[in-house]
Amino acid sequence: VVAARLAVVVSGGTGTGKTTWVSMLLAQCDPRDRIVVVEDSAELVPDHPHVVRLESRPPNIEGAGAITLRDLVRQSLRMRPDRVVVGEVRGAEVVDMLTAFNTGHEGGLTTVHANSAADVPARLEALALTGGLDRAAVHAQMAAGLDVVVHLDRGRDGVRRWSSVSVARRAGDVTVLDDALRAGRDGGLERGAGFDRLAARLGEHAPAAS
Repeated sequence: VVAARLAVVVSGGTGTGKTTWVSMLLAQCDPRDRIVVVEDSAELVPDHPHVVRLESRPPNIEGAGAITLRDLVRQSLRMRPDRVVVGEVRGAEVVDMLTAFNTGHEGGLTTVHANSAADVPARLEALALTGGLDRAAVHAQMAAGLDVVVHLDRGRDGVRRWSSVSVARRAGDVTVLDDALRAGRDGGLERGAGFDRLAARLGEHAPAAS
């Protein structure tokens, strides 16, 4: 997925390892890639030689001087990025992130809180509405720019696991996710309805069948 430069959202609840996963994925990027990371506070620590970090800033005591995530995402697109990474989308900045996914900035990554992969489109829709994007536009942007969602869970045993890898598609007026791979109860992998579409998107980077 990283080599194919697909746009990835890592979803899950608090403490499921979303930030760790994104750091791991970024470490797999081509060393020549210029990665621009936008965060509220520095949490991502990718093992990569070319990372530019941007952090938001709250207003001062007079209510001035704030720099929002949305400001930074917009500015990051002017910094010749090979990949734009938003540590976590939790508000209107998702509008600019989706714009980046749709304007030639391939291989973007971000995280979002969601109960399941299937809930991610609705979660992104709710966030984008706060940024002034209407429902139809949100789903058009998602269907065109979002490729893969990796969902993470934290079990009662405290172990953090990935539970599914899903691909996005347009279904009427909305975007839905189909599981391409699921973690089986026996520790193996199960193929889902989206497997062939994921393989097609990976193209030459698809792993050999086993």
